[in-house]
Amino acid sequence: MYESIRGILKEKQPNLAILECAGIAYRISIPLSTYTRLPNAEKELHLFLSYIVREDAHTLYGFYSRQERDLFETLLSISGIGPKTAAAIIGHMDADAFQRAILSADTRLLSKLPGIGKKTAERLVIEMRDKFKGKGKDAAVHAALSGTSASVDATHALINLGYDPKNAIRAVEKAMASQSSEPDLGALIALALQHI
Repeated sequence: MYESIRGILKEKQPNLAILECAGIAYRISIPLSTYTRLPNAEKELHLFLSYIVREDAHTLYGFYSRQERDLFETLLSISGIGPKTAAAIIGHMDADAFQRAILSADTRLLSKLPGIGKKTAERLVIEMRDKFKGKGKDAAVHAALSGTSASVDATHALINLGYDPKNAIRAVEKAMASQSSEPDLGALIALALQHI
């Protein structure tokens, strides 16, 4: 029903943005990943929207990118995933990292996300894998996953140390990019910690 909105940001909180457009202030629920990219108050902002109608509420969800909004709507088609859980997933893991976790069936990583237990992570892998097939990035994702057991283990190690999954994935990717050959697990974790 709604595609996007452009207006002036009036207020922001970790899960909420108030956006004024043509004299009307809209209360928009947002994931944490969108909150971290919001400008200061009184600046112009453009968000992609998803309009969720429930028996007890009509809610606008806003996302910084179209890719995040599309992933949110895809997650809603999964049994047991509601808007709050879908927004939490997007808030803690970027879309590319989520796709890699699904295609590699990394239920350990997925179960670290808020609101996702082991069974839900397994269901996500089963139901989302088909939705990601046929997308242009599949070949690149599969190439990135081949022979990267050290990077997967390093990511898990950082998450187990208490780092946010999204930050852990990025740090390991940066550490891998800075090396000409794949370092051993201990060295990779040490390098990744320098990028957090």
